[in-house]
Formats: sequence, C-alpha cells, structure tokens
Amino acid sequence: MARILLIEDSPTETAVMTQLLERNGHQVFTSASAEDGIETARRERPDLVLMDVVLPGMNGFQATRALSRDNDTKSIPVLIVSTKAMETDKAWGLRQGAKDYIVKPPREDELIARINELLTAA
Repeated sequence: MARILLIEDSPTETAVMTQLLERNGHQVFTSASAEDGIETARRERPDLVLMDVVLPGMNGFQATRALSRDNDTKSIPVLIVSTKAMETDKAWGLRQGAKDYIVKPPREDELIARINELLTAA
C-alpha cells in the first residue's frame, strides 16, 4: 500500500481515481488545486503524486516543477495524468520533473502498473 496524493480539480475524476486507487490497496489524499497540492505534499510526504495539468491558478506543469525543485518534496515521484495528449506536452511534463506521463482516461491496469514501477524505483 502506498500513500498517494491526487491533485485533480474535477470532482468526478477525483472520485473515480480515488476509488480505483483504493480498490488497489492505496491510501489517497486529494487536493483540488496545485497550490493546495504542494502544501499537502510538504505536510503529508506521500509516496507518489498523481498530477493533473489543467488546474485553476497554477497549472500542473508549474506544480510539478515546484515539487521537483523543493528539497522537502523532490524525492516524491510525480506521475502526470492529463487529457493533454500531445508529445510536446509529455516532453514538457518530463522536463518539469515528472517521472512519467499518462493520458486520461487511463486504463486501470496500465495506471497501476506505472504506479508500481515508480514506487519500486523510488
């Protein structure tokens, strides 16, 4: 079981992803904004962050960069889960410090496999 922080502004996506993660044995924390997510990451020290890109205020790319450059959170892997499917979006997300990038809606088996890979590598 991992402690996973989900940063997602859609209540529907949050509910679906939380249910999926809990069904696979994970404990989930949620934040509806990047700013709140960064504070939650600092406070809770999750094992992994699932990051949406399109968020109110600061976007997920900016939040990923902030987490990857902060001494308190830089060891926490970030997996971007976004509707933005262009290769340039993926490349930019990885340049900001994300460890992986997956397009919404993710298949459950693929998402869990990617999460497990990142947790094993961390």
